[in-house]
Amino acid sequence: MTHYGGKELAAAFRTVRANTVQIAEEIPEEKYTFRAAPETRSVAQMLAHIAVATRFQTSVHADKVTDMSKLNFGALFQEFTAEENKPRSKAELIAVLKSGGDTFASFLEGLDDAFLSEQVTLPPGAQPPSKSRFEMLLSAKEHEMHHRGQLMLIERMLGLVPHLTRQMQE
Repeated sequence: MTHYGGKELAAAFRTVRANTVQIAEEIPEEKYTFRAAPETRSVAQMLAHIAVATRFQTSVHADKVTDMSKLNFGALFQEFTAEENKPRSKAELIAVLKSGGDTFASFLEGLDDAFLSEQVTLPPGAQPPSKSRFEMLLSAKEHEMHHRGQLMLIERMLGLVPHLTRQMQE
């Protein structure tokens, strides 16, 4: 079995974030208000959401929370939503994506196996009732890849060929 620890999590996350940044760079700024459908996030809102989302994981794990029911989710999400909703230019969004990605990857790099294997109790009623820190931190990459897939579809809707598609075609 191959080992996948903090350094590997960081490297994988850096790859994912680099691809997200490339998409952000390739979509013209005048298309940052584009929405795939009514009541969905615009390109800018989705990029801001991606940029801020890792802060939740950092706050939970840097503070060594072991029981998620003790978190004030309302206050946390209010804080993150306010940060997401700050008006930003394309250049500012890309800068936040880069700096936030670097911060999160550096955090991941420093995590040892003992920390990653710790179990965190989820809120009552959650299934499973607990998860390892590793699984929770891996979900940050999965979350970003989910939204990046949406952004790649939006690129197609805007008449752009996503860079990963171009690379595969070469």
